Amino acid sequence: MGQKSIVFTGGGTAGHVVVNLALIPEFLQEGYDVHYIGSYNGIEKDLISDLEGVTYHGIATGKLRRYISIQNMKDPFLVLKGIFQARLLLKQINPSIVFSKGGFVSVPVVMASKMVGIPSIIHESDYTPGLANKIATKFSPHILTTFPETGDHLPKEKVKHMGAIIREELFEGDPQRAYNFTGLNDKKPIILIMGGSSGAQKINESVRLALPVLLKEYQVIHLCGKGKIDESINQPGYVQYEYISDELKDLFSITDVIVSRAGSNSIFEFLALNIPMLLIPLSRQQSRGDQILNAESFKKQGYAEVIEEEDLTREHLIQKINTLYEKRDHFKQTMSRYQAKEVKSDVVNLIKNTMK
Repeated sequence: MGQKSIVFTGGGTAGHVVVNLALIPEFLQEGYDVHYIGSYNGIEKDLISDLEGVTYHGIATGKLRRYISIQNMKDPFLVLKGIFQARLLLKQINPSIVFSKGGFVSVPVVMASKMVGIPSIIHESDYTPGLANKIATKFSPHILTTFPETGDHLPKEKVKHMGAIIREELFEGDPQRAYNFTGLNDKKPIILIMGGSSGAQKINESVRLALPVLLKEYQVIHLCGKGKIDESINQPGYVQYEYISDELKDLFSITDVIVSRAGSNSIFEFLALNIPMLLIPLSRQQSRGDQILNAESFKKQGYAEVIEEEDLTREHLIQKINTLYEKRDHFKQTMSRYQAKEVKSDVVNLIKNTMK
């Protein structure tokens, strides 16, 4: 019996990779041969390539769109090519299991795993399942959910509600490292602004318009997305970065309130870390509306304040941040009741028990 191997897949946004990043170290530690199948140049390639001990494989991916586009003509061929490539890879690697985090790159991999008789497990973070996971579910016996309500939209016999899988290292942030990295200090409270891995133009604009007011009371760390840094702004107490990965845990350790999109992985991380949050979900124009449901669920449970993208103005942003900061102790108290229970070890055990 040689070394056991496992294949992870998922991509398109950072949210489709984060759960895999939480699980991969567990399997590396136990001596598994770990492989990752993603797209040729998606964000998953950047995030996974830094991991030592993981072999990355790129395949062709078609994007599954809900709208009409000329690309839709080419995409079925890309998906077919992806299935063919994934099938060859799976035959070569011969893993004991495929673990899929969703995103359109994962569909060919899950389909191919069914063809070659390798069991798979799908993980769905959002309140309602994404299109990719809806398709992939037909080819997989297990789908794990983060929100209990997600099961209402999926075949009952396949669903297992597990909760959120949180990366251990997020709890190991070091405030001193964060102050050194950002040049900020502990004299004024710190707001962390996150627009998602692709950055959010409207959030960025509103934040920058609000800076003259915000910087009187707060310091601001702004993660604004690739190519979205505004070099013309140079104000004490304001720092901006395109995207942060390794230092994020340190930044969390000095954050008093967070302003963010409402992607499921991120908001459950803020919840586990007990950071009061102002959520600005992607609008229905930009998405399938899953972030709106995520945000509503968190608001209802007393974990977050919410602004709909359509209502986002400089004044509204300042007012909500002030309210959130004033009531931060109340939010923290409510959030502390949520135990980020041992979800990760439960999922690791489930993966091992499902292996062929």
